[in-house]
Amino acid sequence: MPEARRTDAVLLLVALVWGSSYLSAQTATAVLPVLVVLFARYALSALACLGLVAADRKSGRWTRDELRIGVPLGITQAAVLVVETYGVAHTSAANAGLIISLTIVITPLLDRSGHRGGLPLSFYAAAGVCLLAVGLLMSGNGFHAPRLGDLLMLAAALIRAVHVALVGRLTVNRAIRPLRLTTVQTLVGSALFLLPASGELSTLAHIGVAGWAQLLYLALFCSVFAFLAQTWAVQRTSASRASLLLGTEPIWAAAVGIALAGDHFTPVTALGATLLVTGTYWGQAIERAHRAKAPSGARRTARPATADPQFKDTLIPQALPAQRQDAEEAQRPV
Repeated sequence: MPEARRTDAVLLLVALVWGSSYLSAQTATAVLPVLVVLFARYALSALACLGLVAADRKSGRWTRDELRIGVPLGITQAAVLVVETYGVAHTSAANAGLIISLTIVITPLLDRSGHRGGLPLSFYAAAGVCLLAVGLLMSGNGFHAPRLGDLLMLAAALIRAVHVALVGRLTVNRAIRPLRLTTVQTLVGSALFLLPASGELSTLAHIGVAGWAQLLYLALFCSVFAFLAQTWAVQRTSASRASLLLGTEPIWAAAVGIALAGDHFTPVTALGATLLVTGTYWGQAIERAHRAKAPSGARRTARPATADPQFKDTLIPQALPAQRQDAEEAQRPV
């Protein structure tokens, strides 16, 4: 297989794995308390990351910035995951994956670096299409009061956008390796959820092979594997192509929800899904073009990608599809 096609296949696999993470989280929270799922996912991810760091003996010591910045980012990342996981437990996997993609159009509104003078009106039109789409998704089989899970996913998208903007602000032009930063964040998350989950950790002994398989999939595949595979692939293709392929995540989330979880799309929700995917792609294209036209003084200097990948979430150079051109912007929670 040619190198370009192999790279595209890896990026599509990462998007598929991320899209499936919502169903896996939903399945795990059906048999375990949410806080136990979060602690187990963080702890397993942390162990895997520590193993990778230990195996890389040539990478040197931890830098001060990696430790100092990893702690607050670990806290904001944990905030994203707790709201997102509670949201997934109260809505469909398809809706969760679609609604969380709003992060792509919310983040540029919060992080104004690289587009001084304001975003063009067309960007706000794209954001409006996305909001209309979310309303259609929430309506389900008819217009009614929004479901709790959908509202929580909206909140998760907003918190994640804050987290992504904060990552960009704190990590720009600093000597930070993504794998090291991710490791700190997972250790912080493990510590944060240990006490709240401690009273129910005994439930882990009764979930069986299937339950552990879901937790391991979330930690090792949706987090660590996707992190490593994404960076490997992004370093071998263009930012625009990577954004396009990784941006298929909500499509995979909907497909997995329909195929495996029995989620049903009415004509109204199907229209909402179509509008949301269209709006996010439109918005990210407008923001990327506007950023490229910004005066040199208005743009941040992006650091070259380091050798370490993403935790679908922690990365200086790689993460949310829409913000890949600004090397400090992308992040997706563990």
